[in-house]
Amino acid sequence: MDCDDCIGSHYNHYLEDSLIMKRIVVLGAGESGTGAAVLAKVKGFETFVSDMSSIKPKYQELLNQYGIEWEEGHHTEEKILNADEVVKSPGIPETAPIIVKLKQQGTPIISEIELAGRYTHAKMVCITGSNGKTTTTSLIYHIFKNAGLNVGLAGNIGNSLALQVATEQHDYYVIELSSFQLDNMYDFRANIAILLNITPDHLDRYDFKMQNYVDSKMRITQNQTEEDAFIFWKDDPIVAKELEKYGLKAQLYPFSAIKEEGAIAYADEGEVIFKKPMDFNMEQEKLALRGVHNLYNSLAAGISASVAGISKENIRQALSDFKGVPHRLEYITTIRGVKFINDSKATNVNACWYALQSMTTKTVLILGGTDKGNDYTEIEDLVREKCVGLVYLGVDNEKLHKSFDHLGIPVADIHTGMKDAVNAAFKMANIGDTVLLSPCCASFDLFKNMADRGNQFREYAMAL
Repeated sequence: MDCDDCIGSHYNHYLEDSLIMKRIVVLGAGESGTGAAVLAKVKGFETFVSDMSSIKPKYQELLNQYGIEWEEGHHTEEKILNADEVVKSPGIPETAPIIVKLKQQGTPIISEIELAGRYTHAKMVCITGSNGKTTTTSLIYHIFKNAGLNVGLAGNIGNSLALQVATEQHDYYVIELSSFQLDNMYDFRANIAILLNITPDHLDRYDFKMQNYVDSKMRITQNQTEEDAFIFWKDDPIVAKELEKYGLKAQLYPFSAIKEEGAIAYADEGEVIFKKPMDFNMEQEKLALRGVHNLYNSLAAGISASVAGISKENIRQALSDFKGVPHRLEYITTIRGVKFINDSKATNVNACWYALQSMTTKTVLILGGTDKGNDYTEIEDLVREKCVGLVYLGVDNEKLHKSFDHLGIPVADIHTGMKDAVNAAFKMANIGDTVLLSPCCASFDLFKNMADRGNQFREYAMAL
């Protein structure tokens, strides 16, 4: 047990008596941090919010509405280091100077999700994985909501879980969890935990050590009991290896793309089959989401809905009429015979692999951005097979040149922005080809975020 776990084991004691703990400081005032601040305030804690960047006006208004003191553009240490507990937004790294000082003095640091979990008895349906989280989370929420359940959507998508706990009351929450959020969760319990896959991602935040990242993802199983469910991709080699280390108490629900021993949900002879906890099936062609990666997402969502007791009729209907999510293999337009697909959510190499694997035409691939310790050899064969052009889009494209130039595929080197990248890709494409934005990288070198990157791709493609 490391020191963080030691701190975590004592978290509940801090909240047992409000006389012991009076002051909560929230670092970061985005959706997560502002929601945490509101929850802390309505629960009677002295609350202070500090953000090194500027705070968006809508979050300033919310903080002011609840009479919460805040600052932006700097951290006032004397107002932070005297906290009884700190809620850290997931984007703040452990190496940030203020975090280092807090840890040195032993101040407990938690996530917004950990704080919110203390104040609700709702069932928690939690989804993590390197790829597919947003699609699966959105699909599960769609199934639950269409079945008439009182459900909230939270985590990396939807509204802040803490804000919903403070101002609403749901019976279920469907929560997308990143590794960063899991890192600062200790006593939180997932009633239904879904682990889709583990592939290299965010290694720059984990000392470039894969095991550190794996350990973070596996935290979704912590605190689960015999009453809970753990849903996972049976054929993921990393997950299979990690399960040998854990004496999990939860009921296990492994799924696979094909019928094989141990899988309780799979596809076979054109049918999607669920064996547990409820036995039912449906025609695979009726699934709204196509491709192998989306089969995994649909299987995981179907199992979770079955565990929650949703009827097979409602599950079938929702799996067949789901509309998908923006920026994930999103069809944009076809211009003079060239199709444009927005996969801006592909922020790691494995996600790009799935996107390329699903392409049925020759493809011009736009990739690049802020590298997170990527190994591009995973997609080399697919690039060789599928791509007729490559557009490197980033401030520094040197690693991309080293990884792909030797394939002899035409390359455009773009350092400016999305407009030039879309124009370059369109010039490379022939009638019947696809221009695919699937960057493999984070967006922060040239864009505000992943959504901004995808929205600009849509804008400039539509303007051709």
